[in-house]
Amino acid sequence: MAKQYDVLFRLLMLGDSGVGKTCMLRRFTESEFDPSHISTIGKPSSSSGKVSKTQRMEGHRLIRNNSCGCFRRNVEAAAFALRKFQKKYSIPMYDQVYIAGVDFKMKTLEIDGVKVRVQIWDTAGQERYQTITKQYYRRAQGIIFVYDITNRSSFQHLAKWISDVDEYAPDMVQKILVGNKSDEEFRRQVSKDQGNKLAETYGMEFFETSASISTNINESFVRVTEQVLQAHKRHVDNLLGSLDDYLERAALEAEKNDEDAADTQRTCAC
Repeated sequence: MAKQYDVLFRLLMLGDSGVGKTCMLRRFTESEFDPSHISTIGKPSSSSGKVSKTQRMEGHRLIRNNSCGCFRRNVEAAAFALRKFQKKYSIPMYDQVYIAGVDFKMKTLEIDGVKVRVQIWDTAGQERYQTITKQYYRRAQGIIFVYDITNRSSFQHLAKWISDVDEYAPDMVQKILVGNKSDEEFRRQVSKDQGNKLAETYGMEFFETSASISTNINESFVRVTEQVLQAHKRHVDNLLGSLDDYLERAALEAEKNDEDAADTQRTCAC
């Protein structure tokens, strides 16, 4: 069976609540945009009912029990455990994230002949969830900082997000800056020049995007993936080289086994 991907990279989206991280992610992975989308940390929908205190406590207990295991060594396991919790109580996805402070989606890209599976983590922007969010920094190969061009405070808060990444993330982590909601020009509070200057200050590439009309969404996600691939190129080349060697050895061994089987049939006295 053909391999689905060659390498797996983890990207992390950071920024204040309401800047459009989830909408960007859905546009990139599902080619969808929901104009009625509420914040990742939102209120339960009227159709699902209110999440009870008992259910909330169970969710927090799940997080605590996994804080030294899943969230540090295998964050995917924690996410899937929370999905099971969500299904148990028929809680909408954004309420699941309300408990966990994070969710993820995946997409496979082909870059320079390499199949790259990107696992993109969508984090909650509220301060009370930043302790959980920081646990993901260490496992990220790429960071997408997002602000809302119609919200100056979301731009001003980037310095704190960037400082946290410098403190907790690996040295090789690749970063880009994104100013979202570029379609709302009439409400703009942060100029494109200001975004460019901030990106230059921190040595990042800069994009203005719109999840609503799908402007620069693919370009920004693909670009940070390209940067990560380039930064890890030696490791990826070694990995692919090892895989090629393994497949060649396996093919030669299978060929030798076929020849041995044919010789056995020719010498068989029966």
